[in-house]
Amino acid sequence: MKRRTFLTAMGGVAAAGAGIGLARPALAKTVGVTKTTIKIGNTMPYSGNASSYGPIGRGDAAYWKMVNDQGGVGGRMIDFISYDDAYSPPKTVEMVRKLVEQDQVACVFHTLGTPTNTAIHKYLNHQKCPQLFVATGADKWGDYKHYPWTIGWQPSYQVEARIYAKYILKNFPNGKVAMIYQNDDFGKDYLIGLKDGLGKAWDKMVIKVVTYESSDATVDSQVITMKDSGADVLVTAAIPKFAAQVIRKAYDIGWKPNHLMTNVSASVGATITPAGPEKAIGVISSQYLKDPTDPEWKDDPGMNTWRAFMKKYIPNGDLTDGGYIASFGACTTMHQVLKQCGTDFSRENIMKQVANLKHEVVPVLLPGILVDTGPTDFHPIQQMQLAKWSGKTWTRFGEILAA
Repeated sequence: MKRRTFLTAMGGVAAAGAGIGLARPALAKTVGVTKTTIKIGNTMPYSGNASSYGPIGRGDAAYWKMVNDQGGVGGRMIDFISYDDAYSPPKTVEMVRKLVEQDQVACVFHTLGTPTNTAIHKYLNHQKCPQLFVATGADKWGDYKHYPWTIGWQPSYQVEARIYAKYILKNFPNGKVAMIYQNDDFGKDYLIGLKDGLGKAWDKMVIKVVTYESSDATVDSQVITMKDSGADVLVTAAIPKFAAQVIRKAYDIGWKPNHLMTNVSASVGATITPAGPEKAIGVISSQYLKDPTDPEWKDDPGMNTWRAFMKKYIPNGDLTDGGYIASFGACTTMHQVLKQCGTDFSRENIMKQVANLKHEVVPVLLPGILVDTGPTDFHPIQQMQLAKWSGKTWTRFGEILAA
């Protein structure tokens, strides 16, 4: 699948480009940029076991369509090219090489998945092609020293897991903990964070750790194994398909642990609804984005902006799917970067502006959570808040927690 958002430049845009004058020769040397367009590349699992994340890619494409309808950025239209990688690292490598070497994009934006982004990490940095606001919270996306062309967007998985660990220590000091995680860099980040957070209590409290592969059909056997261990606290680090299975199977076999689940599977549309809303009651996760099912945001200006966008550009989109919210937030941040670039969309200047985001307000982030970056800070969002599923919506509690 290839999704492409592009509007042919109108005469007015061409005329604006004609006014650049002496800057014209430099444009020919700027990869992915012409007088009328900026090419942005993306990969997304529109198929496969992680296809529940497909709405993120569809949201990205729709956002850039909106930007083009509004006149583009810097007098240029956004040529957004998105390929289906099916959450398969070898396929991601193939698609990203095509984006860089054949399509010659100016940058790669919002590619989804920890294992898939890991597969292209070194390549994109070697090519000096910006790998921007990746749709994964692996802690390593903030390694500006070794990978200066890569930056994350959402909070670090390790930080999130440490928050869960502190919650467990405070509320279940005598708890018996079981953990299930995806057997790759995504899941292992949560394992590292939980170990760090529990510290010396790890050996005493954690009595069962199981894994699954992203290619597995189900995790039913792992859930039964964890129940049989006698655990009364469960930590789930899984993508939506498998998180939904954990919730559903635990309920069906009568296991009622105190359940903490990764934020990436907190989407009502992608996880809770498939699992069964009544089966997820009491599950705790964390948030940094506004939840579209939360009545608190019914008249929120930022969410109304998002709803108007959805109504016009994705009229059949599921308004309970948090993927569309995540997409809108990341695209808003990327849009700000492009605005700051002025008319210089070279890869070097794009990265300069990426590292110069100061207290940016993104309409779909929770109040008080801002986007900040710097030359030595490639973790744009570093705050979260705990939330519990009530049966109808996520109910936030406690304070906003900083990394």
